[in-house]
Amino acid sequence: MADPWNRGHGAVDDMLDAENRLMAENLASKVSRLKSLAYDIDKDAEEQNNYLDGMDSNFLSATGLLTGSVKRFSTMVRSGRDNRKILCYVSAGLVSQFYENFLGCSV
Repeated sequence: MADPWNRGHGAVDDMLDAENRLMAENLASKVSRLKSLAYDIDKDAEEQNNYLDGMDSNFLSATGLLTGSVKRFSTMVRSGRDNRKILCYVSAGLVSQFYENFLGCSV
């Protein structure tokens, strides 16, 4: 014997089932899109981390060069009077080059 409460509901069940399938497909496409975005974000973050690591090593090498230059400059300043004269000429030349190259002025 058939259940009397289930008469005529086959069409409604089919319609709800079709709507559920459509919603599941939409959800699957959205999940796929989010997965692709997450992968792209991960890849971009990895590239940026590699770039920052390279910058860190560049800054360390520049710091080493500057430290050595400061030590040589300090030694030159502490030495005799002849070296101070040369230091003044070199400093004046560097300042004039800076003004000429970077500021567009002529000394």
